[in-house]
Amino acid sequence: MSSELSIITLIQEASLVVQIVMAILLMASVVSWTFIFSKYQEIKRAQRTSEEFEERFWSGIDLADLYRQLTRDDYETEGMESIFLSGFKEFARLRQQPNMAPDAVVEGTQRVMRVALNRELERLDERLPFLATVGSTSPYVGLFGTVWGIMNSFRSLGTVKQATLAMVAPGISEALVATAMGLFAAIPAVMAYNRYSTEIGRLASRYETFTEEFLSLLHRQAHAK
Repeated sequence: MSSELSIITLIQEASLVVQIVMAILLMASVVSWTFIFSKYQEIKRAQRTSEEFEERFWSGIDLADLYRQLTRDDYETEGMESIFLSGFKEFARLRQQPNMAPDAVVEGTQRVMRVALNRELERLDERLPFLATVGSTSPYVGLFGTVWGIMNSFRSLGTVKQATLAMVAPGISEALVATAMGLFAAIPAVMAYNRYSTEIGRLASRYETFTEEFLSLLHRQAHAK
């Protein structure tokens, strides 16, 4: 309890610049933790949705029936489901056009599915740049606060005839709190960014594999007599 009070006291007695640095780091930490939890839930939901959809897709269900199930008013699609919907809808639309070559139908469907794929990956990548920024800049922001605090501590020594450790220690302690806060903000952000980047990369590979497999099925249907 005393250590908590001492840290609070150090923050309260720090110079204005150091307090501003601490406030910036605290806000960055709070926002990054919010993004970390929300992105964790988003990625887990995307993984679960992909697994469930692939089971339905490869269960032998008619693609038209699967399309109708996913386009119900009360069903919200995402990830692999959105890629399937955009591809199947475009495929059906192009096949209804007269004098449309099968290869042209498949190529048009592929373009639409690529757009849907990129859109889903962009959605998954949202907020990751913020985590990378916090992870890379927070230690330097905290170091700036530390340097500023130590500089003020040594500057105050010029006004006294005899300097003692007790005179310098509080100012240095205040400054080091800024470094600790910078590391506290940076370390979770870096760890989350690396973990989520890996998970999103796996999802991207999964989406791309499904896109190619689905296009192969549509290619056979387009050329079927």
